[in-house]
Amino acid sequence: MNDRIRVPEIRVIGADGGMLGVLNTDEARRMARDLDLDLVEVNPKATPPVCKIMDFGKFKYEEKKRQADARKRQTQIALKEIKLRPKTDDHDLDFKTKHVRRFLEEGNKVKITVRFRGREITHPETAQRQIDAIVSAVEDIGAIETSARLEGRTMTAILAPRVKVQHTREAK
Repeated sequence: MNDRIRVPEIRVIGADGGMLGVLNTDEARRMARDLDLDLVEVNPKATPPVCKIMDFGKFKYEEKKRQADARKRQTQIALKEIKLRPKTDDHDLDFKTKHVRRFLEEGNKVKITVRFRGREITHPETAQRQIDAIVSAVEDIGAIETSARLEGRTMTAILAPRVKVQHTREAK
């Protein structure tokens, strides 16, 4: 930037974005100073290096603003977990299903975990029925991402929210 540019000749881009050509560095600095702007090195690797005449403070401000907008638009998808047991009662299962529905509506993925203790592991079909019941209850807003599988003493399945298709209506 300005006096930090140590190359004798540079390719200069004007404040309006038009190419001014290859100029002496001192001449380019003088042009920038006359316009009360800065001479900023855009591409130091090029031959000759490319510099642009611009308001550096305004450039930094707009760059920071663009990055903040990009961060704002970026959606964070969390993985929420619902834990069950094979002997979980129907009412409790309904309650857990409401939680799964809420998590999916918020746009989060849901991991359903059924944990076995003792001899419960001999009947994995009970856990499979529970997972199937939850999946069928939230079928309209969620889809199975990873089907139910037994890993050690737990059976897990992951649900992901369905992509919402937004229709835009023209006002008449």
